[in-house]
Amino acid sequence: MAEADKTRWNEKYLHHPIPEVPIKLVSSYAKLASGNRALDLACGMGRHSKFLASQGFEVDALDISSLAITSLQGFERIHAQEVDFDTYALAKEKYDLIVCTYFLERKLFPQMIAALKPNGIMLYETFLNHNENQRTPSNPAFMLSEGELEAAFKVACEIVHVEAFWDDDYKGNKMRKISMVAKKRPQKEAQ
Repeated sequence: MAEADKTRWNEKYLHHPIPEVPIKLVSSYAKLASGNRALDLACGMGRHSKFLASQGFEVDALDISSLAITSLQGFERIHAQEVDFDTYALAKEKYDLIVCTYFLERKLFPQMIAALKPNGIMLYETFLNHNENQRTPSNPAFMLSEGELEAAFKVACEIVHVEAFWDDDYKGNKMRKISMVAKKRPQKEAQ
């Protein structure tokens, strides 16, 4: 599976330009992080990694695409690494900020929470399953249901902001999306 995913994402990045500008969620809320260690999970071509590095973060940029990771080599403050998320384990309590956009692997939710330092910030944005979406991902499992994201994080994190909204995808198709800002509770509060 990993080799097929790697090939598919390399092809996508090669033939479909990804915007360089960070999404509003990242540019608006990254400043809530109290430290400078950030993780850009499934970073793609690195628009968020580059933005975070420009804001003073030390960024671990992780992706399965060798093309994406190669494109990030040599950027100051960006530590790009090609990983297979089926086997890679995130370090515990390492990050002040985690950014995950348009990548959904539900089994990583507990690892993402564990990887945040207490009071760390999670910025997450992806697609919602909706019958009026003009384009569906290749696999419906790659879309969240209403309330699912908040439910996955609300025990360990304070939900600071959540918003479902309509937007266009990179091909101009109307899609329902959700963005969430969550702050990891200190251990004694989460229990």
